[in-house]
Amino acid sequence: LDDPANQTAASGRAASTATTTTTTTTFSTLVWSDEFDGTLVNTANWGYDIGGGGWGNNEKQFYQAANATVANGNLVITAKKQRVKGNAYTSARLKTQGKKEFTYGRIEARIKIPLGQGLWPAFWMLGANINTVSWPACGETDIMEHINTDNIFYGTMHWDNNGYKSLGGNTTSATPADYHNYTVEWDASAIRWYVDGVKYFENSILNSVNGTNAFHKPFFLLLNLAVGGNWPGQTIDDSKLPASMYVDYVRVYQ
Repeated sequence: LDDPANQTAASGRAASTATTTTTTTTFSTLVWSDEFDGTLVNTANWGYDIGGGGWGNNEKQFYQAANATVANGNLVITAKKQRVKGNAYTSARLKTQGKKEFTYGRIEARIKIPLGQGLWPAFWMLGANINTVSWPACGETDIMEHINTDNIFYGTMHWDNNGYKSLGGNTTSATPADYHNYTVEWDASAIRWYVDGVKYFENSILNSVNGTNAFHKPFFLLLNLAVGGNWPGQTIDDSKLPASMYVDYVRVYQ
């Protein structure tokens, strides 16, 4: 069985319109960032998920630390056609779990994603109590997900309200493979999703409406590049490999 921390639901990602408009909190103080200006991944900030087994979504990659490097001011996560322990591909998944965890704030990253059938880059968050309450009760906030060669970016939240719930929105881009800023603004009233400063989705968590109490607790950040899975499909365009996701910075303001 997969560890609950391995699970990222790939279903229920239909777009939805926000039901509540709230006043945005001003997050003016930079409380943490990684600018990736060195030559190595900063282990004070990031750990790794290691392994294969599908990660709850029938993904094809084996995650290993070797596929994450730092160069030219970027974190570089590279998916490769490389067989390891029965998995046909390798990649990396980094997380701040147990190192940097946050309740509320503006969480943003400047990322350049790769395009290719079967590629699934993501910048997201999980509730820090996942090992106690498991997924989806811990809550999940997907700040940015993208699949295949689409021009669509997705933002989604997942939680447990007497059963699995998910709600999200999406936005399109004429230049999906360029650098873009992916942001959520998260306060006690709502979570709001932005690409390049333009809001495209919002959902209320005010007074834990609809069982959203998980979103008033600490979360940790994740960055990964998956290969295949229930959502992007099991057809992989090997001609696009190796493929890299470039992260210029990750910043948290409160």
